[in-house]
Amino acid sequence: MDQIDARSKMLGVGKVSKVITKLAVPAIIGMLVNAVYNFVDTMFVSWIGTNAMSAAQVGFPVFMILVAFGQLFGIGGSSYTSRLLGESKKEEASKTITVVYITTVISGIVLGICGLVFLNPLVNMFGANSDNLSYTLAYTSILFVGAPFILGNMALNNMLRAEGSAIASMCGLMLGAVLNIILDPIFIFVFDMGVGGAALATIIAQGITTLFLLSYYIRKKSVVRMKLSRFKPSKKIYSEVFKIGLPTLIRQLLASISIGLMNKAATGYSTEAVAAIGIVSKIFMMGFYALLGYTQGFLPVAGYNYGAKKYQRVLDAIKVSNKVSTIYCVIVFAVFTIFARPIVMIFRPEPVVADIAIKGLRIWAISMPVLGYSMVINMLFQAIGKAKEAALLSISRQGIMLIPLLLILPKLFDLNGVLSAQPIADVMTFILTMILGIIVNKELNKLNDGDKKISKAA
Repeated sequence: MDQIDARSKMLGVGKVSKVITKLAVPAIIGMLVNAVYNFVDTMFVSWIGTNAMSAAQVGFPVFMILVAFGQLFGIGGSSYTSRLLGESKKEEASKTITVVYITTVISGIVLGICGLVFLNPLVNMFGANSDNLSYTLAYTSILFVGAPFILGNMALNNMLRAEGSAIASMCGLMLGAVLNIILDPIFIFVFDMGVGGAALATIIAQGITTLFLLSYYIRKKSVVRMKLSRFKPSKKIYSEVFKIGLPTLIRQLLASISIGLMNKAATGYSTEAVAAIGIVSKIFMMGFYALLGYTQGFLPVAGYNYGAKKYQRVLDAIKVSNKVSTIYCVIVFAVFTIFARPIVMIFRPEPVVADIAIKGLRIWAISMPVLGYSMVINMLFQAIGKAKEAALLSISRQGIMLIPLLLILPKLFDLNGVLSAQPIADVMTFILTMILGIIVNKELNKLNDGDKKISKAA
């Protein structure tokens, strides 16, 4: 109770800016670990050559599909588990995590088999061509073999966070990233496995991380227990998991389709263009993931105070978060624009790839200043339970807005159309977010004014 009271006091009474920062720092670290891993992984692959780099970019949507299904079970399962723990139903929570994890592993095996059977048409759909096909097949086939580890790892990370073991989850993320960074050059260059070595390094790192996270349950360090005897699937468990997990799955699949369409459009111009987009997306991810981590610190502050009817604190949290995130995004915009060349050259690209990537990074950076506001308002809708608005904004940036642009702009502006699609989608999403943000801000101010009147009357 002391911990619960202390957390409640922090969220409901503590200085808003300090509370958000305190909650955001671990999330930022966790997100940056993922971003750094992706950055370094791409860097090593790019050192092999343009065809290998383009193959990894074509294979990235495959990895995202596997992550999407992992999040379906991980986020859905963690949400239901945390609610059960809140209701003091520890036995039911233990049963749930057992069912969710075993189902996740089985799903990974099924997805892996299906992926290997339909591997050629799948990679062709995501932008493979004659230059990079052999590299792409080598990369994606290993990813599908390791699918049970990718999905299982995602599920375990989320379920440990659900029971409050955030440090264990963060350690798992960091272990996986560090192992991947160490194994990448060994398999790629020492064992001369090329792009297939990068995929194998990923799977081995995921496998070891899975064992590390499972050890928390095996050594009984977790709050809930995972046992085979508790594997009792039920309609109730799956309905609760899918209710929360399906929107995340859909959002991630749309993002995967968007990247596939971007690759396909770039392939129409050259393999170098595909490689360049791969470099740009990984650099951009470094800036975006830190922003995402910060807004995850904002979410519980807004949610708690909205539930407690402390609307002024919600408004204060929005104001502070918009200010901090926008300043950060403007700084990232400046860094990406001014230092585009030296950042891109870390990947040692060929001259043609470098020119496209430098141009692409500067174009993508144009929309960076508006992303802070978009992300804060998106998280706000999630925090206060406005599921429809949150879902709409979540699928807009890399779904509703981006997919049509990728189908239209390349036909009008060639490669510039491919490079411009994402930032234009970001600006369009910002406009939609601003409209919804103005509406919700008015609602919050109205609720706050009502509370002030009640307080004065009392």
